[in-house]
Amino acid sequence: MSAVLEVRGLEVAYGKVEALTGLDLTVGENEIVALLGNNGAGKSTTVSAVSGVVRARAGSITAYGEDITTAKPWTIVERGIVQVPEGRRIFSRLTVHENLQLGGYAVRDNSVIGKRIDEVYDLFPRMAERRDQQGGTLSGGEQQMLAIGRAMVAGPRLIMLDEPSMGLAPLVVAQVMAAVVAINEAGTSVLLIEQNARAALKVAHRGYVIDAGRVTVSGPAAQLSSDPQVVEAYLGA
Repeated sequence: MSAVLEVRGLEVAYGKVEALTGLDLTVGENEIVALLGNNGAGKSTTVSAVSGVVRARAGSITAYGEDITTAKPWTIVERGIVQVPEGRRIFSRLTVHENLQLGGYAVRDNSVIGKRIDEVYDLFPRMAERRDQQGGTLSGGEQQMLAIGRAMVAGPRLIMLDEPSMGLAPLVVAQVMAAVVAINEAGTSVLLIEQNARAALKVAHRGYVIDAGRVTVSGPAAQLSSDPQVVEAYLGA
């Protein structure tokens, strides 16, 4: 399996605070890879470093064989790596349709943007029903669907979802995770950053557990689901 993303020896610090201390991670073609850990473990920092939002102090980030460690965020998006940020960060005063249109800001063909928006409406019929509704009036689950849909309009080869289940009811979490599987089955690789380890490992192919900015456990999702260390820390005894 060819690698979509390779992170090697990644170190990131905020002043004197070390957020990542030698992180290694790989996402393969057409994989869903879960990145698990508690608050402050370094999950969001990992995604921000891959997106070019924060700079690595050491280590390397390679996408499709090309070094992107120092690439600008917009060029990373143009290469097909798109982040859905924690907290959704939709434009609350814009309509659902306008939010989706903004997802295609780096796409120069309006017909392609229109086709991708139609695909989002097929994936999330509720978004089609609310296409003229302001984003800020949507429920939390609907806003998460909109945030994912906006990212999909960019045409990602790798989509990174940062805590997509945060604050959602169990039924809505299941709907979001089903969408993650559908996106992956359509050919997009997924890096799924989650505190909800149980939900993430149900849909992931492989997973990594990080603590204090370093991988502590990794392996196939089924193996992690039965690993005593993971069960005790994240799944409940």
